[in-house]
Amino acid sequence: MDNKPLTLLILNGKGAGNDDLREAITTLREEGFNIAVRVTFEKGDGDRYVKEAIALQAETVVAGGGDGTINEIATALAASDADHRPVLGILPLGTANDFATSVGIPEEMEPALRLAIQGKANAIDLARVNKSHYFINMATGGFGTRITTETPEKLKSALGGVSYFIHGLMRMDTLKPDTCEISGPDFAWQGDALVIGIGNGRQAGGGQRLCPGALINDGRLDVSIVTAQELLPTLLHSLTGDDDNPGIVTTQLESLTIRSPHEMTFNLDGEPLSGREFVIEVMAGALSCRLPPQCDLLA
Repeated sequence: MDNKPLTLLILNGKGAGNDDLREAITTLREEGFNIAVRVTFEKGDGDRYVKEAIALQAETVVAGGGDGTINEIATALAASDADHRPVLGILPLGTANDFATSVGIPEEMEPALRLAIQGKANAIDLARVNKSHYFINMATGGFGTRITTETPEKLKSALGGVSYFIHGLMRMDTLKPDTCEISGPDFAWQGDALVIGIGNGRQAGGGQRLCPGALINDGRLDVSIVTAQELLPTLLHSLTGDDDNPGIVTTQLESLTIRSPHEMTFNLDGEPLSGREFVIEVMAGALSCRLPPQCDLLA
């Protein structure tokens, strides 16, 4: 068994009881794959396990969980020495799995695990916010952020990604735009934004395609600003169509700054970050990630 390179699977505690995953691990181990499993229990575990993976000279670190788990593992990998950095693999075990879905990771455990261990490694970008926080998929601000932050756990469990949309409709009465200004190289916008999406990936909030043309290896971020006063048509439009929407301002930038006179909250792959100024930049080719052969998000 030791002749195969080590894969360290870092599993979010919520997914530890998944029988299909247990079966997939057993099957691959029987085929000779060297798989070690670690389960996160509290904040900081992911970072600690990535350090352990590097010490053990693991070839691949697999993040098993939702977007937040992938974010935690990707952030820890990005902080490690590039010469000894393992490749990132992904197992979709969260509620929405926005990043895994958009890059085409299989939902079934065994094919997903095989891809995570044996798939072709591709250099992908990561985005850094205020020099200290990261996102691999998307940063969302405005009304959309409040939906995903406040959506009840029970609704998420029952309905998955659709729950964010339904909860959003229930909260229409709390609709307040964020006044802000967004600037970057050769770009400047200011006004009232209902939703802001800054995408390395394409979708957030359980399938809302805020940045339908984003690529994860082009060295740029896709920016979508929903300015429409009519939120419902815009939301429905973003769910059903990729064509131009008059209520959305779009651009692509390598870096941008968002400033607001009041505190705003951005969700970085589901993790909230509040402040009045956000400096966001692309770290091109920061990570190596195992992805399907015909991944739509690769340039």
